[in-house]
Amino acid sequence: MSALLHNGPEAIASTPSAGGWSVRDLDPRVRILVVCAFAATVVNLNAFPILGTALGFSLVALFSARLPLGKTLKRVMMMDTFVVFMLFLLPFTMPGETAFTVFSFAASWEGIFEACRIALKANAIVMMVLALVGTMEAVTLGHALSRLRVPEILIHLMLFTIRYIEVLNDEQKRMRVAMKARGFRPSNNIHTYKTFGYLVGMLLVRALERSERILKAMKCRGFQGKLYLLDDMTCNARDYIFAGMMIAIIVVLLSWEYLNVPFV
Repeated sequence: MSALLHNGPEAIASTPSAGGWSVRDLDPRVRILVVCAFAATVVNLNAFPILGTALGFSLVALFSARLPLGKTLKRVMMMDTFVVFMLFLLPFTMPGETAFTVFSFAASWEGIFEACRIALKANAIVMMVLALVGTMEAVTLGHALSRLRVPEILIHLMLFTIRYIEVLNDEQKRMRVAMKARGFRPSNNIHTYKTFGYLVGMLLVRALERSERILKAMKCRGFQGKLYLLDDMTCNARDYIFAGMMIAIIVVLLSWEYLNVPFV
């Protein structure tokens, strides 16, 4: 998930909006709560018109966040690549009326429809996450979660993971360069598999050693398992208006789904 939210230690776009209004101007706590409520709503929707409407709201939020188009599409494609194999297999594993067959394997209409539902839900949620949470710096996200009384151990784990995942990636790149300098050329044989196994093992050992050095350095600076917050987050009228609008959208979606209220 951190790859979807961040590019290294910084978000896709973390600077305040220059002129006009965008979701980056909202209180981080409001944005997190709205994302959680929206995601919980979308996963309980099933009708295609309603899911399409939810996806439309996500696109509007994504446009309001003024994110770079290329990087945003790349992150959405990362998620789509992750679930595409499951969506491809679902029509062949879900019972129902046969739509077509491939090498005597029957694909059902029910499986196809369910795969489309999952794709719509996943894209709607990820786009909303990118719009509201992906525009925060990691530190801001951690502070907001702490203000929302999320357990500190989870916040520390998230912050240190985002901070040092790039460090481990750089370490892996240096080890790969060293392997090439020694004449290693990967191929489909036992030697290659063993070499990559050693690479993963050494990476874990170096990560453990680095974590111990980091912990000692933090203790030397007075770290006692708690990160003290010096900022003060406050909600204003704009935050309440946005929260009210999102609550209204959620009520409309749920009413349309479960009460069959005709909004269109």
